[in-house]
Amino acid sequence: MITETAAPAASTNRKPVVLFVCIHNAGRSQMAAGYMTALSNGAVDVRSGGSEPGNEINPTAILAMAEEGIDISQALPQLMTTDQVQASDVVITMGCGDVCPIFPGKRYEDWELVDPRGKGLDEVRPIRDDIKARIQKLLAEILPD
Repeated sequence: MITETAAPAASTNRKPVVLFVCIHNAGRSQMAAGYMTALSNGAVDVRSGGSEPGNEINPTAILAMAEEGIDISQALPQLMTTDQVQASDVVITMGCGDVCPIFPGKRYEDWELVDPRGKGLDEVRPIRDDIKARIQKLLAEILPD
C-alpha cells in the first residue's frame, strides 16, 4: 500500500518535481503528465514512468487528450527508475501497487483510476476528466499562490 507523507515545501529557487507512474506508462500516467505540463505552465518539472513500460502510447488516450488540445502522441513509455523517484517531490502511482520505492520526505499518492487499455473513446473520456480534476487539485496544493 502506498502511503502519503508530507512533501517538502517547494523551494522558491526550484520547481517542484512530480512523477506519475502506472504499469505500462502508456495511458493514465501519460495523460496525467500531459495535463500537469499544460496546466502548470512550466511551473512543475513533470516526469512519468512505468513498472513494465509498454511499446507505445495508448492511441485512445492520445485522441482523448487531443480533444483537450494536449498532444501526448510524441511521448514514449519509459521504465520508472529509483533515481526518478528519489529526485521527485511528489510521486503519483496509478495501479502499480508497491513497486515504487519509498523515500522519506516525499509525498506519495495512489490514484485509483480505471486502466484505459482496450477501452473506446467514450470510456476513456471520464478517466481523462478524472485525471484533469486530480491534477488541478494537486497543482493548487503544491504551487504557491
